[in-house]
Amino acid sequence: MRLNNIPQDKQFASTLAKGLEILLCFKPDEPLLGNKEFVARTGLDKTTVSRLTYTLLQLGYLRHDAQLSKYRLGALVLSMGYPLLASMTLRQIARPLMNNLANEVHGTVGIGIRDRAEMVYMDTCRVEDGNAPLIDIGASMPMLATAIGRSWLARAEPAEREMALNQIKVQYPKLFAEHAHNLPQALHDFATYGYCTNHGYIDRDRLAVAVPMTKPVNSEIVVFNCVVPSSQATTPDLPQRIGLRLVTLVRSVEVALGLR
Repeated sequence: MRLNNIPQDKQFASTLAKGLEILLCFKPDEPLLGNKEFVARTGLDKTTVSRLTYTLLQLGYLRHDAQLSKYRLGALVLSMGYPLLASMTLRQIARPLMNNLANEVHGTVGIGIRDRAEMVYMDTCRVEDGNAPLIDIGASMPMLATAIGRSWLARAEPAEREMALNQIKVQYPKLFAEHAHNLPQALHDFATYGYCTNHGYIDRDRLAVAVPMTKPVNSEIVVFNCVVPSSQATTPDLPQRIGLRLVTLVRSVEVALGLR
């Protein structure tokens, strides 16, 4: 539970943190949640959850479905994220290049940044059949189990990487135990080739390749990834071909942004 680790700091507004954690309980496949689910996922007591959901409802961050007695996210949550996305000129510069690569490999190309123990997508371009997993803006993936997350870890400074790994270990101990052994290989691949690879987290029949930008953008380590069906792997050099192509895309974006 996220709220087990609230900092013991007089400057830390714990009530605000609890309200935000309520909003973070929603998932794409769970758009409707009730107070019972919030209690289970946050560890807060019923009275606190009831007070928080009432406040978030009045402010417009939640909508109430009277028929089901559950809550949905309100439009205000979407409005909050727009200034962040609109201010990222990186997206406008990268999108044509991402579209070209997605068409070329018949896959999905995305951009991700870190959100605590996860990577969240700030943009995607998808050219795949309807059976492929839909990864859209705002979707999040666990760092340690994905190429995009391991690429971030490989690019981070050692101290920053260690802090992120500690957070993952606390929040997702089972996932950490299952995937921590893959990190040394990811660090080696990044140092040797400039990219990390992994079979898809959602679908093991998909190949994921990820490349971080050389320099931070708005103080964020930004990572590009490309995911294709493994059925395309008619030759063993598919990871290398996509990896080199993705490296070229990232370097082109860096030049356009004046980072090289």
